[in-house]
Amino acid sequence: MCGIVGVLGQGAAAPMLVDALRRLEYRGYDSAGIATLENGNLARIRAEGKLRNLAAKLLEEPLRGTIGIGHTRWATHGRPTENNAHPHATDKLAVVHNGIIENFRELREELIADGCVFVSETDTEVVAHLVTRQMRTMTDPVEAVGAVLPRLHGAFALGFIFEGQDNLLIGARRGAPLAIGYGEGEMYLGSDALALAPFTDTLTYLEEGDWVVLTRNSAEFYNEANQQVTRKKQKTQAGAFLVDKGNHRHFMAKEIHEQPEVIGHTLAHYLDMVALKVSLPFELPFDFKNINRLSISACGTAYLAGLTAKYWFERYARLPVEIDVASEFRYREAPLGKGDLSLFISQSGETADTLASLRYAKSCGQHIMSVVNVPTSTIARESSVVAATLAGPEIGVASTKAFTCQLAVLACIAIAAGRARETLSETEERRLVEELILIPGLVAEATKSESVISEIAHVLAKSRDVLYLGRGTSYPLALEGALKLKELSYIHAEGYAAGELKHGPIALIDEDMPVIVLTPKDSTFEKTVSNMQEVAARGGRIIVIGEAGTAFDAGLKAEASIDMASMASDFSAIVYAVPVQLLAYHVAFAMGKDVDQPRNLAKSVTVE
Repeated sequence: MCGIVGVLGQGAAAPMLVDALRRLEYRGYDSAGIATLENGNLARIRAEGKLRNLAAKLLEEPLRGTIGIGHTRWATHGRPTENNAHPHATDKLAVVHNGIIENFRELREELIADGCVFVSETDTEVVAHLVTRQMRTMTDPVEAVGAVLPRLHGAFALGFIFEGQDNLLIGARRGAPLAIGYGEGEMYLGSDALALAPFTDTLTYLEEGDWVVLTRNSAEFYNEANQQVTRKKQKTQAGAFLVDKGNHRHFMAKEIHEQPEVIGHTLAHYLDMVALKVSLPFELPFDFKNINRLSISACGTAYLAGLTAKYWFERYARLPVEIDVASEFRYREAPLGKGDLSLFISQSGETADTLASLRYAKSCGQHIMSVVNVPTSTIARESSVVAATLAGPEIGVASTKAFTCQLAVLACIAIAAGRARETLSETEERRLVEELILIPGLVAEATKSESVISEIAHVLAKSRDVLYLGRGTSYPLALEGALKLKELSYIHAEGYAAGELKHGPIALIDEDMPVIVLTPKDSTFEKTVSNMQEVAARGGRIIVIGEAGTAFDAGLKAEASIDMASMASDFSAIVYAVPVQLLAYHVAFAMGKDVDQPRNLAKSVTVE
């Protein structure tokens, strides 16, 4: 995950910027850079590799300005070269960026037609040129940034400094976090509180869509509609910087809202976003062409990520998939063909049942691939291929961002398998990659339904039983929704394939039974509508999670609807996971439950 810092200081900014970037090294990065203003003149230094390379350059060529921005980059658009490193600059400004500008190609073509010359492969340079062009007619940098932000699509955080403006720093966020720090005659911005820990204990967290104009003695906040707003300051104790909740009540809430950022960074690790193809960050010790069967094993939410991936591997790679709960797989002595592939999924990489299953598969001569969030874990060390997720530390016991990052990785691997097995064309790969690139922005959009979800949750909190229904990849998500509700609120909940409704669960339907139906516009949409009508005919209380107007179009009177953006259906499960998570969170919160540490549960299950 890229890291952003900004300093409006009294003394030299460069040492402070490098110090802050060191505290963001845990996010992972492949290049770094800073830009400062000295006597109003922009200067920047960038370096490939680790911060020590940047620090060495600064020893030879110090930057002495008192205002500056810094960045650690995880390559998304373009290789990890010095030329692609941040900050990116024009003769008017320098900018740092975390996230993905989804519409950068269209914007780049527009700017090139207008005479702009690009010197990098990045999407970020588009932002620099857009604001610079805007400043031809709007000389005020604040007005120029305010005019450009609505044109940017995706999930991002930005930091700007401007030539000749040594008392101005602008930050913006949409889907990626950004914190503002207050000092005595100094102001700061950073990707998280940890970056700013030595400088200040007073912070403001930008809300979704916010942007901020900083001087050394002031902070002016604007919302997505460019209206000036007030945002609260809060004190943070020094020790809390190690695991900070930001402006959220719970770690789980923070981690749900981090998903646009971490999914974006995970996808960037697996996709070539310029060529629109999957580019796996590791060598495979096998050829997918020679794999006859894929065996997936995992526990809990990770198992449901694997169940979702089964649809993708079978659809795109035409690869038969067998999936097991790891605690069953390890004991049933499944016959595994030598030279086939076993895939294991674990957030911690230490799950006891999953590790035992891995060892069994290895003893059968299987190739071993793991999807883990901790690359130094036991499961990772014992795998021949490690597909790392970039979710970052997940504190809440109920998995959220680790789950969606697992889905992102599995989607990329399934596409790569399809290309290797020649069951996906290059054109089909480009279409699927384009859909994946849109996911972080769609996830950010989904979080905007939180106020509606909170209202629904207060009603749902009075229920004794809840049913979740879905088809296709929404079926594993229905199971995940029920699991999350059980974990957090202790309400009895079940998830079913919607087509199974009439084979038993329909007996449960009455006027007291809430039925949550996941209805993305996929090939099974009409069938799912039929299942909703079966529920309605028996007096069930329908809660629809789908595109706006779904219940109305189906001729149904739903008790409530959570409206989702229109989207392609291939990877809708990643986006629809957000309302499922938020619903469970808000039900538990309304009931006064311990959201981050539900009873009887542990983050990493290292025993049978």
